Amino acid sequence: MRKKRIIRTVVTVAVLAGALVLVGSVLANNKKKNAAQTAVVAEISTGDVAVRVSPVQKQSIELAFSANGNFAPAQQMNFASENSGRVTRVLVDEGSYVRRGQTLAIIKTDVLNIDLETAQAAYQNAMRDKQRYENAFQTGGVTQQQLDQAKLALENAQARVSQARIRVSDANIKSSINGIVNKRYIEPGAVVSPGTQLFELVDVSRLKLAITVNETQVANLKVGDKVDVKASVFPDKNYGGTITFIAPKADASLNFPIEIEIASNPANQLKAGMYGTAVFSFGNTAPVVTIPRSAFVGSVSTNQVFVVENGATAKLRNVISGRVLGDKVEILQGLNEGESIIISGQINLADGSKISPIK
Repeated sequence: MRKKRIIRTVVTVAVLAGALVLVGSVLANNKKKNAAQTAVVAEISTGDVAVRVSPVQKQSIELAFSANGNFAPAQQMNFASENSGRVTRVLVDEGSYVRRGQTLAIIKTDVLNIDLETAQAAYQNAMRDKQRYENAFQTGGVTQQQLDQAKLALENAQARVSQARIRVSDANIKSSINGIVNKRYIEPGAVVSPGTQLFELVDVSRLKLAITVNETQVANLKVGDKVDVKASVFPDKNYGGTITFIAPKADASLNFPIEIEIASNPANQLKAGMYGTAVFSFGNTAPVVTIPRSAFVGSVSTNQVFVVENGATAKLRNVISGRVLGDKVEILQGLNEGESIIISGQINLADGSKISPIK
């Protein structure tokens, strides 16, 4: 029994010795780390601010880009009824090609014809009254005011006749464009009222591609520029196009709508609503001075950066920025190629601060 106790005691002492050795090793490592950190703190405590720097360089800017959009018809017209009545005939079907001035549907005009006949009868009566007043005025039977009122009544009656004729003419729905009937919303016998949708016509003989571009891209575009246009369903074909519209104002997402008229659409291969891509290509540009966006104090709009002088001093300098090119910004004035700028740590800097560039 005593022998077992001695063995347990020896084992316990060995375990404790091992633990002490392990603790000693950990403490030694921590001491080394603390010493290294203390050395770094001692170095920084001299007053130098740790920063990252980048050289000012010139580089050629790649301006080519592409933008996706949808093909839209050059013209699209929704026809609505201007009068109330019953549709007596529909002369076209969906898919029918129609020409400008062609009659699409006929609305029953009995009531409108009666209105026209009534207006014409009132006009004839007003004309006879005017003649009688003119004869009576020559003999002094009526005054000048009465004659003027008779003339005014004749003019009003004539205006009512013109209005009635227009309403009768509008009862026959006629196309105002050349195109294809995309939708037909009425059938013979249907009763319509003013505003009732009748037809949707589209002209796909000419298509346009509607896209949006950002402010950097729109700055290099102008109306009349030629553009390569491709369709997702015909990737090997180039339809070509011309910029016909550039929005003068950005939309809610700060992009600018662009319209490109397609040069040709053989056999009407392209359909309105298909996806398309506009490819914008530009010639080689001369190298320009660029710096990272992170170099600006606050934001690009401040036009201020810190320049490294003599390798150890930060000097605040005003610059004039140009185009924003992703994570780079064009500098028009204020920096020269070969200078060094601070791209990280500006929050701790003031003009003339001593710095310690981080390698």
